[in-house]
Amino acid sequence: MLKKLKIDSFVIAIVVSIILAYFFPQLAVSSSPIPMGLISSIGISFIFFFYGLSLNSEAIKNGLKNWKLHLTVQSSTFILFPLLILPFYPLFKNTDYELLWLAFLFMAALPSTVSSSVVMVSIAKGNLPAAIFNASISGIIGIVLTPLWMMPFISQTDVAFDFSSIYIQLITEILIPLILGLLLRKFFGAWAQRHKRQLSLFDKFVILLIIYKSFVQSFEDEIFSSVSVLEMGVMVALVLLLFYIVYSLTGWFGKLLNFNHADRITNQFCGTKKSLVHGTVFSEALFGQTSIIGIVLLPLMFYHAFQILIISVTATKKGKEKTAED
Repeated sequence: MLKKLKIDSFVIAIVVSIILAYFFPQLAVSSSPIPMGLISSIGISFIFFFYGLSLNSEAIKNGLKNWKLHLTVQSSTFILFPLLILPFYPLFKNTDYELLWLAFLFMAALPSTVSSSVVMVSIAKGNLPAAIFNASISGIIGIVLTPLWMMPFISQTDVAFDFSSIYIQLITEILIPLILGLLLRKFFGAWAQRHKRQLSLFDKFVILLIIYKSFVQSFEDEIFSSVSVLEMGVMVALVLLLFYIVYSLTGWFGKLLNFNHADRITNQFCGTKKSLVHGTVFSEALFGQTSIIGIVLLPLMFYHAFQILIISVTATKKGKEKTAED
């Protein structure tokens, strides 16, 4: 039982980063001589440059044929998730909990993960080429759709946002490096595939750096003093509830559309995931000028931990069942 519930090492690293931000904030405080903002911006650019280099064009070409599955996965990721959060906006508007609602909408509007989606689908004997296609294309779609979901609501907060700088940052830090990576893929694509593990570690290091910096700023401005332990517990419960609602709905959609076993697995596993990589990166662009970024990332970090734990156990179980059936 303990082996099944083994905690992902990256989740542990996130917790350690937050603890370091609280007890050892010297590297990222506002008075620090170290340009943490610039370092994280450069790291973000490299993440998307390497992402462009690593995109599997053959899998994307082959994947285009299964359009019904892809449409369902992307609809779950970018439409179903936000629509489950939006109806509650009137309840939280102009209250002390509006920021927490905004954090949930931000999580709901994010693209799916890449590596964990593909790995989990593979373990569960799902449609692997379709998983690679959806995980890859989701990140590109998110560059456009995630900010579009967020803009109407962050413009109504009391925090001053410079939308021109947000778009400039999205273009310079994310879009241009991604396009550059795609253009150079034929020259360095093989190198990126060979060094996939190292590039994944680099991604995680940059994410941990952003989390550390964000939480230092939030602790410095005492932003978490407004969130009680009880509210944190409610947030965890709501994150779990949201996951199971989407997981159940994507399973029902798969049956309704008569997907085969492999496609149902891909639909559920890719359609329920949310990317911590894109979340930390987009939060820098959308909320980086403020101290609220720590709270904005909280539901996403809880969701990330639960999605890995629950889906990994489910994937192993489904994989064994499929193997036994075959």
